[in-house]
Amino acid sequence: MFGLASRQLSTPTLTHIPADGRPTVSPSTTDPAPLLIDGELRPATGGGTFEVLNPATEEVVGHSADATAADMDAAIAAARRAFDTTDWSTDHAFRARCLRQLRDALQSHTEELRALTIAEVGAPHMFTTGPQLEGPVADLGWLADLVEAYRWTEDLGESEIMGVRSFRSTRREAIGVVGAITPWNFPNQINLAKIGPALAAGCTVVLKPAPDTPLIAAAVARIAAEETDLPAGVLNVVNSADHAVGAQLSTDPRVDLVSFTGSTTTGKKVMAAAAETLKKVFLELGGKSASVVLDDADLGSACFMTALNACTHAGQGCALTTRLVVPRAQLAEAIEHAKGAMAAFAPGDPTDPGTLCGPLVSAAQRERVESYIRLAVEEGGTIECGGGRPAAHEKGFFVEPTLISGLDNSARVAQEEIFGPVLVVIPHDGDDDAIRIANDSPYGLSGAVWGTDPERVEHVVSSIRTGTLGVNGGQWYGADVPFGGYKQSGIGREMGREGFEEYLEIKAVATPA
Repeated sequence: MFGLASRQLSTPTLTHIPADGRPTVSPSTTDPAPLLIDGELRPATGGGTFEVLNPATEEVVGHSADATAADMDAAIAAARRAFDTTDWSTDHAFRARCLRQLRDALQSHTEELRALTIAEVGAPHMFTTGPQLEGPVADLGWLADLVEAYRWTEDLGESEIMGVRSFRSTRREAIGVVGAITPWNFPNQINLAKIGPALAAGCTVVLKPAPDTPLIAAAVARIAAEETDLPAGVLNVVNSADHAVGAQLSTDPRVDLVSFTGSTTTGKKVMAAAAETLKKVFLELGGKSASVVLDDADLGSACFMTALNACTHAGQGCALTTRLVVPRAQLAEAIEHAKGAMAAFAPGDPTDPGTLCGPLVSAAQRERVESYIRLAVEEGGTIECGGGRPAAHEKGFFVEPTLISGLDNSARVAQEEIFGPVLVVIPHDGDDDAIRIANDSPYGLSGAVWGTDPERVEHVVSSIRTGTLGVNGGQWYGADVPFGGYKQSGIGREMGREGFEEYLEIKAVATPA
């Protein structure tokens, strides 16, 4: 397979960690980050490349190979061959060993990957110790344990049909070739949340990362190729600035499942394209999650934590709470609590360990967020704080944390996913009205409930139609917790045993008794 010799990543690398704890990153001077196709780290056909910007500085942080349709075709062919002609899908012990190798290899490059994640995504340093890097890498070990403990077969006992007695059983088998299409906001987490379970299940994978964050995916590809025993073709990574290259995964009959995370609009296109070959789709899509505050809740804590959540990673998370639903009688007080919190989360340098709110990923994303802030004013809303670009940052794609009031839940800024540090506060007239507002959304991904009466809280929790909920600050995220949504927030679940089983087929077998 591949040797286990370590080498420096040909990506932007950590130069040093000064006394203040901030990693510094130097732009890459090496060759463009390569593709991984059939076990080979290689340039794109024709040698095309594209540049990657640091969203905090607007400087070029590196370059990536720019794959063509021919490259994607080769990657799909490699994944198909590896699935059909090797014992990857049936050798459970080998897969568990490879997953642990990948975990250990990635952990040996933690500081380089941390610096790269901060530089390429603008991810605040504090989150790289959790879901932006260290968490999902460690979760590969949980998957390896699951492979070894999983009940791959089940005995259903005997039955008699028309005089024939049979032993019956079921088998769980890998679905086949997986096309994984991922976004830019949490690339380590989402890339590994697709790669890990798919490989654990025995599938082969073609990963198409977002063009905003190709270097992280290329770094993982290099580590997998050079420091694990993954067979050629089992994992392929195809970076491209052309979204049509990723779309091939939805239409190619050699691909058995498409796992997509991104906007609901694009998810619908993926599903429609996949329908032509009736391939299975897993879709983790948008959200407009409500933080429901009951009249007996600790209002200050609820508003502070909701504002913190909305500003985390500059609001670039599909499950973040972006609607603050508060009792009408406490509206003015809630606004003051939320304003104070959002003022405390001013955008900062993502290399600073104390920064919560960094830059948006690109100029285009900043313009999108700013357009929604302008729309809020046009709709009759009031900008309670923020609303502009921070004066402290002449460079970088920063937007001030913004609180909007004066609108009801029918406003576009209360209905549509903004993906920036923008929080809309909406009054409610009692528990049932709060439930109505929370459910009055095309989405159903996440949310929060705040209150002290257990029966009232349980009524709200059981009535809100979302895939995840946090109660009084409870955190649901974990390797063993299934994540996904109701309604237009997606189909299926990622992570947990349920996410692993998305990549399995069920075969029933009967033999004579």
